[in-house]
Amino acid sequence: MDANTGHPRRWAILGVLVFSLLAVVLDNTILNVAMKTIADPVAGLGATQSELEWAINSYTLVFAGLLFTFGVIGDRTGRKRMLFIGMMLFGLASLASAYAQDPLQLILARAAMGIGGAAIMPATLAIISNVFPPSERGRAIGIWASGVGLAVAIGPITGGLLIENFWWGSVFLINVPIVIIGLFLIANIVPESMDPKPSKLDPVGVVLSIIGLVALVFGIIRGGFLGTVASAEVIVPTLIGVAVLGVFVWWERRIDHPVFDVRNFANVKFSSAIAMMGIVFFAMMGGMFFLTFYLQAVMGFTPLQAGALMIPFAAAQLIFAPLSQRVNERFGAKLSATVSMIVVTAALASYALMDQHTSIVLIEVVFFVQGAAMANIMPPATTAIMESLPREKAGVGSAMSNTVRQVAGALGVAVLGSVLSSSYRGEMAPALAALPADVQHSAGESIMATLGVAEGLGMQGQALIQPAFTAFVDGMHVTALVSASIALLGVVVVARWMPGKPRPAHNAETVKAPAAV
Repeated sequence: MDANTGHPRRWAILGVLVFSLLAVVLDNTILNVAMKTIADPVAGLGATQSELEWAINSYTLVFAGLLFTFGVIGDRTGRKRMLFIGMMLFGLASLASAYAQDPLQLILARAAMGIGGAAIMPATLAIISNVFPPSERGRAIGIWASGVGLAVAIGPITGGLLIENFWWGSVFLINVPIVIIGLFLIANIVPESMDPKPSKLDPVGVVLSIIGLVALVFGIIRGGFLGTVASAEVIVPTLIGVAVLGVFVWWERRIDHPVFDVRNFANVKFSSAIAMMGIVFFAMMGGMFFLTFYLQAVMGFTPLQAGALMIPFAAAQLIFAPLSQRVNERFGAKLSATVSMIVVTAALASYALMDQHTSIVLIEVVFFVQGAAMANIMPPATTAIMESLPREKAGVGSAMSNTVRQVAGALGVAVLGSVLSSSYRGEMAPALAALPADVQHSAGESIMATLGVAEGLGMQGQALIQPAFTAFVDGMHVTALVSASIALLGVVVVARWMPGKPRPAHNAETVKAPAAV
C-alpha cells in the first residue's frame, strides 16, 4: 500500500469500519429507551434507580478506562486483530445482557460490553488513518463521524420499536446479528496494520493510565448520580484520578519508551484540537442530558417520539460531516472551527428561551443548526489529532481522542446535571413542604420523581405538576446558560490557539522569484 495513494479498497474498508462502530454507538443510545421497562418488576428486572444508573455507568467506566490501553495494544499487536476480538467480546456480552436474570448480571454484562467497545473504537480510527492518504483522510473521518451521527439518530427510534413489540432484552439482542456480519466483513476486507517499530513495553504507564482514568470517571459518575460535586464520594476518587494521571505524565516524561509521549501536547495543533473536543463534548452532553427530560416530561412526548425528534440533529451531521474537510480546506481550521463553536454556543444559549409552549418546529430548527455546527467541529478536530502523531501511532491518537470525548462527556453530565438538580430541588422545596420529610426528599430529586409522587397521590398530587414543570424549565434555563458559557470558552481556545489556514507553497515561490532575477 502506497502512503500517498492509500489502500486500493479503502472506501470498502471504511464502510466495514462504520458498520462495526454501529453496534457500539447504537447500544449507547438505544438503552435509554429501555430503562423504564427494565425497572418494571413484571415486564423487566425490577431494577432500582441506582441499579439502572450502574447498568449505564458500568459500561462507561470500563470503556473510558481501557480505551487508551487498547489503542496502544492495537498499535503493537495489530489493529485488525484488536477490532475482531473487540467485536467478538461485544457480541457475547450483548447476548449475556439480553438474557440477564437480575440487575447485577446486567451490570456485569454491560461492563463486559465496555471492554469490547474499548477495543473497537480506537481500532476503527487507527485503521482509517492507515488506509487513507493524507489528502482523503479528513473526508474519511467526516464520513466516519456521520456514521456515528446516524447511529445516534436511529438508536432511540429502534429502541422504542423493539420495546413496543418485544421484551426488554431485544435492545441488546439486536447487536448480535450486527456483530456476526461485522466479523465476516472484517475478516475478509480489513487489512492488518501495526506499528512496524514498536517501542519497549511500558507496563507502569499502562497501569497508571487505567487507574487514573477509572478513578476520575468513577468520581464524575458519582457526581452525576448524587446530584452534587460537594461530596467525599465524588471529590476523593476524582482527586485520586487526577493525582494518578499527574504521576502518569511525570512517568511518561521520564522514560525513553513512553506508552504515550506527553510532549505531543507541545504541538499547538494537537493540544488545541484536544481542548476543543473536550469543551464541546462537556457542553453538548450536559445539554443533551436536560433535553431528554424536557422533551418527555415537560413537552409530553413518548420515548419513541422524543427519539424521532432528535433526527434533525443527527441528519445535519450525516449531511455536513462528509463536507467538513472541504470547508476546512477552503477557510482554514481556525476560522471554520471558531464560527462553528459560536453557532454551538448560540444553540445552547437558545435553550434558555424555551418553555412548555415553545414551538416544536423551532426546537427542530435549533437541533438541525446545532448538528450542522457540530459536524464542522468534530471531524476536523479528530483529523488534526490524528495528523499530529506519527502514522504508526494512530491507535494512540484515536484512543486519546475518544478518551477525551468520554471523560469530558461524563463530566458534562455530572456537573451540568448537578446544576440542574440543585436548581430544581431549591425551587420545588416550597411546593413539597406539606409532604412528609422522607417523601419531600425523594420527590425533590428530579422532575420524574416528582411526577411519580404526584401520580401516587391522586387528585392531591395534581397541585405538584405545574410547579414541577416551572421548576424544571427554570433549572434548564440556568443549565443552558452554564453550558453555553463553557462552549464560549471553546470559542476563545480555538480563536487563540488553533492554527490558521496554511499559506500555499506556490505563493512563497512567487514572492521569492523576483529576488532571484
